This record gives sequence, structure tokens and C-alpha cells, in this order.
Amino acid sequence: MRNENTPIAVEGYPFIAIAGVLTLILAAVSWHVPVVWSGTALFLAITLFIAFFFRNPERITPGDENAVVAPADGVVIYLGPAREEHLGVETTKISIFMSVFNVHINRAPVSGTVLDTFYVKGKFLDVRDERATFENEQAGLVIETARGLRLAVVQVAGLIARRIVCYAGKGDRLTRGTRYGLIRFGSRLDIYLPTTAEIKVTMGEKTVAGETVLGILP
Repeated sequence: MRNENTPIAVEGYPFIAIAGVLTLILAAVSWHVPVVWSGTALFLAITLFIAFFFRNPERITPGDENAVVAPADGVVIYLGPAREEHLGVETTKISIFMSVFNVHINRAPVSGTVLDTFYVKGKFLDVRDERATFENEQAGLVIETARGLRLAVVQVAGLIARRIVCYAGKGDRLTRGTRYGLIRFGSRLDIYLPTTAEIKVTMGEKTVAGETVLGILP
């Protein structure tokens, strides 16, 4: 998968380059027009923030093969029953809200095979609104573990986030905790677990992608 050994996600390079070039241009102009220094400082701050946004830290995934790890950094904003149409059964849904200050690299919650992928065009509601699950643009994976358990993980675009990136495709084998995609500039991840899973997080709890255990599979 992409971004395995890059401190900054490659998807951020064009944005960093554009902001950096504008910063250099303004810096050159400011030698002759001092008032432009404020613009230079602004674009330098923007460049640094973009690099910060696309940061890609290493994570240590727990060793328990039955553990389902968080697919995203953020805060749990929904925890409860839900029916996921691509699984066709009742599930326990955990939703994680990612602000613009969170790491936005998404990681595989379990090891398994991607049985199906889906993409739905939609709205760009604030992802803290529960309607976002049903109405917003989204991309999802249905993953089957080696023991035949199935779950779904869905990237949901938000009010600011307008670009979902998913590296995984149908038939791919994912390893728990590995990077499989990202969403640009604030978003939400919904993960649908079997109702028999033992949930290990609570509403409002902060999560770390690839490290925080959301639940234990039976």
C-alpha cells in the first residue's frame, strides 16, 4: 500500500509545493515591498499547516489478532446499533470524527480480504450530523477475516473534506493497522462490527489509528 515509508503522505506533496512556491515568491517580493511580509508569513503558516495535516506517523498495532483497531485518529461520536446494507445484517456501528488537526491517514481495522468496495456520491453535511452516514459522499470496504467474520469500514466526506482516497480494491489482502487511504481536510470514519464483538471504547473517547482497540471479535 502507498505511504508505507513516507513521513508525509504523498497526496500532500502538490499542496505543500504550491503553498511553498507562493511563499518563496512573496518572500522575494517583500525585499522590495516590505508590506508584503505579512502575506509571506501567512503563506508560510499555510505551508507548515498543510505539511502538519498530511503527517504520516508510525503506529504500533496491538498483537491480539481478535482486536479491531481504530481506522482513524479522532473522537468517537456514535456508538450503537445500525444496519449496514452491504453486510445485510444488524451491526454495532462506531463513528469516529476527524478534525483538521488529526492525522488523516486511515488504517485497516482488521486483517482480512476485501470482499467488496462501494462508492456513493452525495452531500457534504457536517460529519458530526448523523445524517452524514446516509447522505454524504462516501467510500467503503467490506472485509472478511480468516475466520469468516465480516465487517465494513466507510470513509465519509464532510463539510470541508471533498476528496476520499482509498488504496484498497476488491480481492486485496489487508493487514491490521496498515494504511489503506485518507480523506482530505476533516471527515468521519464509520466502522460496522458484528453484534457479538466486545466493545472496548465509549462515546467521546479519543482514538489513535492502528493502536486504539475498538472491540474484540468473538
